[in-house]
Amino acid sequence: MSSILTNPSAITALQSLRVTQQALATTQKEVSTGLKISSAADNASTFAIAQTIRSDQGVLSTISDSLNVSSSLLNVASESVNNATDVLKSIKESVAQATDPNADQAKILSSLQSLGKRLSTIVTSATINGLNLVDGSKASIKLIASYTDGGGSAASAIGTIDLTTTKLIGAGTGILETAKATPSLASTNFTALVAADLASGTIVDTLSNADKAIADLTNYAATLGSTQTSVTAQGNFIKTLNDALTQGVSSLVDADLNEVSSRLQALQTQQQLGVQSLSIANQNSQIILSLFRQ
Repeated sequence: MSSILTNPSAITALQSLRVTQQALATTQKEVSTGLKISSAADNASTFAIAQTIRSDQGVLSTISDSLNVSSSLLNVASESVNNATDVLKSIKESVAQATDPNADQAKILSSLQSLGKRLSTIVTSATINGLNLVDGSKASIKLIASYTDGGGSAASAIGTIDLTTTKLIGAGTGILETAKATPSLASTNFTALVAADLASGTIVDTLSNADKAIADLTNYAATLGSTQTSVTAQGNFIKTLNDALTQGVSSLVDADLNEVSSRLQALQTQQQLGVQSLSIANQNSQIILSLFRQ
């Protein structure tokens, strides 16, 4: 049946063209954004997963930056301890030289006091970002190392690498100020040596205490080194994890532009055919009109 009020062919062609245009708009959006899922309207569950991963990535990036700072902090502390050890070895050599009856005690003492001042300078200058791991200003420190997302159903957690610090110098109670070997009768303050430390009755204790201080410095250097190894390893892991999450988000929301390009061309062709089909369908009314012409 032919009707001038209703054109079923045109309606069908228009519906087909409308579907094609909607698909074409979606494809063009993917091309312009590079994303197959750019909002919750595209796919609510996948978009939610991607947003959660992106949120975790932000925290991981912050942790990675923090680990870099921690590595620098530990490196400064390690260098400080190593330099202090070298100075203490020089002090030990000078003290041993003072045991020679022909040694110039006054000059040796002056040299030792200069070395003691160097120890103080080394410790006070080992500060980065307001933190110093060798002056006793912090008994311990927690270095941020990881993050666990509780997802809202459990408590989120920050993991740390813990370090107990050793005070080299500070308020007269550092290991370089109160060094005392087991057999020694008295302790030695290597930051402020005096003539009595080189006296015949105490110089052996001074040497023993120097060995004790060097041993303590060596132990602390080992602790700093192992902590720095942990921080470096964790930093590398965080970077690898972040890269993996980036790839995961990409696989969820990124558009495959090779596939999108092919689909775009196909849809453009369908659109042209749809327009042609609609044009043909709209000619039906003209055909009906011709029936009434004389």
